[in-house]
Amino acid sequence: MKRPKLPVTINVPQVKVPAAFDALDARIDRLWQPLRRSRALNRIFYTASEVGDFGMVWLAIGAAQAALGAESKTRTALRLAAVLGVESILVNGIVKSFFLRERPMHEGDRPITLRQPLTSSFPSGHTSSAVTAALLMTDPRTPWAPLYWALAAVVGTSRVHVKIHHASDVVGGALVGTALGLLARRIPFGG
Repeated sequence: MKRPKLPVTINVPQVKVPAAFDALDARIDRLWQPLRRSRALNRIFYTASEVGDFGMVWLAIGAAQAALGAESKTRTALRLAAVLGVESILVNGIVKSFFLRERPMHEGDRPITLRQPLTSSFPSGHTSSAVTAALLMTDPRTPWAPLYWALAAVVGTSRVHVKIHHASDVVGGALVGTALGLLARRIPFGG
């Protein structure tokens, strides 16, 4: 299977992911491989990967909360949408342009068809948006925080399962998402 060439949209210095990461990623991939034969896990992880595309799952949760809640929930949903928009531009448009890391090779047919991104593999945008969203949606008054974090973990892990990201891409995405989420929490939004 021929690898697609990664597009370079702006002329920036390129950073190579350390070879030690490649070795660790290969080991994790080998250990994970037997799990890819599970129909149940394929259904869970392929679905999570699909709904994590463009932060759709987080936008849907925010919209549902806004529809069912008070004005503060509407502000929260609008803030979430704005922050995820900025996160996507930063991660997929800027941060990834510094890294020309190829995505893992998937041999054979996939059990479920997924969109194949053409950007660099590092960092995982799905994971970054998931962690950013979980941080923004976590409120001391909500009992839903553990579910947000569990969903974020499943979305991030799904990218390794479906072989669209290396494990270190997911860790990188989690770190970027944490930084962006913590920064966004400090910025006032609305009334």
